[in-house]
Amino acid sequence: MRLDKPIGFMLLFWPCTWGFGLSLSKQAIDKEWVSYLLLFFFGSILMRSAGCVYNDIIDRKIDKKVKRTKNRPIALNKITLTHAWLLIFFLCFLSLAILFQFNLKAIIFGLSSGILILIYPFMKRISYWPQLFLGIVFNWGVILSWLVLKNDINFEIILLYISAIFWTLAYDTIYGLQDIEDDIKIGVKSTAIKFNKNIKKFLTICFAISFVLLITSNALVLSKINIILILYLIPVGLLIYQIQSIDPKNNARNLSLFKLNNYYGLSIFVIQILTFRYA
Repeated sequence: MRLDKPIGFMLLFWPCTWGFGLSLSKQAIDKEWVSYLLLFFFGSILMRSAGCVYNDIIDRKIDKKVKRTKNRPIALNKITLTHAWLLIFFLCFLSLAILFQFNLKAIIFGLSSGILILIYPFMKRISYWPQLFLGIVFNWGVILSWLVLKNDINFEIILLYISAIFWTLAYDTIYGLQDIEDDIKIGVKSTAIKFNKNIKKFLTICFAISFVLLITSNALVLSKINIILILYLIPVGLLIYQIQSIDPKNNARNLSLFKLNNYYGLSIFVIQILTFRYA
């Protein structure tokens, strides 16, 4: 379940908070808002855990050939496939219990992500863009969190969702740099491999698109320019630092850069709260 590596479920959770943050342009931080936010936090832990187990089942043969993943329990046969599937069903049951606390549109939208989750582990076998597909799946919560509170989808939340997709595309490419040598040997594809020789340019494009869309989505719901928007220089700094510091051959540094995105996600949420509620 990788509960010892909380960066995974936090990167799933932060995009959800962005939807909650954007909603503050039209409502207060009340009991309902806080309770839904907490449900999304626990839901992020459950769904990320289920995704990890499912991914380990599908990738068990590949994991044995990759240095970083060869000691995973299923790859080592320490956990049977039967027990792994039982754990997935239990985690999904708890996740559904949370999902069914929301309105009908949110429930249907949440359930619709199931097929994407099932397909994701196979993408690296057929495409150099599994990180893009992960972005589409991993940021479903941006729209879902908005639907829970607003019961409809607008242009601003779509922009925020696309912004999150490009953010994930970039940071998961950084993460994928760790496995390039093993991935090439076994025929697994990734954007880390495809853009390895132009990694800084690729990250610059992805992060730039993501940030421009993020600012645009937030600005569109503001009635006037807010001086607090200057705080976005902080997350911009985190993105620039990642681009400047990336080194395809330095796995330790790249992993630490990847983890910086936890603070990026948090900073966006905090700035949204300050912008929309306490300006």
